[in-house]
Amino acid sequence: MPDIEFGCLPTAVGSMPQTDPQASCSQVVHYLKDIPAWPQLPRRSFLENMYVQYSQGFPGVVLKENRIYIDRSQAQEQMEQFYTAYLGNDLEKFAVAAEYAAGLDAFLSMPGLSPWAVKGQVTGPVTWGLTVTDENRRAIIYDDVLSDAVPKLLRLKASWQEKALSQISKNTIIFIDEPYMAAYGSVGVSLSKERIVSLLDEVFGGISGIKGVHCCGNTDWSVLLETSTDILNFDTYNFAESLSLYPAEVKEFLDRKGTIAWGIVPNDADVLAGETVASLRDRLEEAMAPFTRNGTSFRQLIKQSLLTPSCTLASLDTEEAAGHALETLAELSRAMRERYI
Repeated sequence: MPDIEFGCLPTAVGSMPQTDPQASCSQVVHYLKDIPAWPQLPRRSFLENMYVQYSQGFPGVVLKENRIYIDRSQAQEQMEQFYTAYLGNDLEKFAVAAEYAAGLDAFLSMPGLSPWAVKGQVTGPVTWGLTVTDENRRAIIYDDVLSDAVPKLLRLKASWQEKALSQISKNTIIFIDEPYMAAYGSVGVSLSKERIVSLLDEVFGGISGIKGVHCCGNTDWSVLLETSTDILNFDTYNFAESLSLYPAEVKEFLDRKGTIAWGIVPNDADVLAGETVASLRDRLEEAMAPFTRNGTSFRQLIKQSLLTPSCTLASLDTEEAAGHALETLAELSRAMRERYI
């Protein structure tokens, strides 16, 4: 792992509520000066749905009437071409087009950006493979041929994105977003721990810089902590106690220089309205406290921490609400750093 101490700097999960990419980018870089994240804009277009956004280049992919699925006959015809490009590491064939990520396109075009680091994100292979189906609505993660191509596609998307973002900062961070890990262990996700770790690590293998994983619900955190991730991002506001159930795994992760990204700022406008920077700081310190009971110092936790919203800000109704969430996040980071760094 890279020996980097973030010291409670703030960054974002990714999605924003705006439809104007320039406005969204301006808001992000205004509040997240050290580690801005390019904004995904799912309300702008179906193409920016997190399952569609990274679908270009997958064998047999069909977008029709706001549905994404894989046509197996087309996939069979296109599979050889896909693997040739994959083995040749032909990143340009797997670029994310501007119409699929207007926020990324606008972000890369912003003049004068020179942040310490820059963050991007890609949908994870578990979530993508469980959500995208074939023409018969069977999740492709359960098809031996199609499932093998899923992490390879997302690995190439992550690699291309990392290369593009490196134009802005030499310190790049790419997160794999895995909301479906919240269903791990249920009848809806019949994947073994070993399979999930393998899928994620295959995608991580295409990331040469800092890599992270985000899950916005409760899950078996030991699975994600067993991967090669450098950063674990979780919804601290709603599920703080869930991570504290894995003290040994978290300590091992921190001892190998891992970073916890605490999703402490709620992404619900009404809930956020009832909080202050002081109340969120108290809540964050309370969430951190259990990990100091097994040999990890509070100072180490602070150094090896990032702060984020609890999850996507696209859930907020307005640009003003998103701005309030990011402003609160930035002020909370400042308060933590003034007190402890």
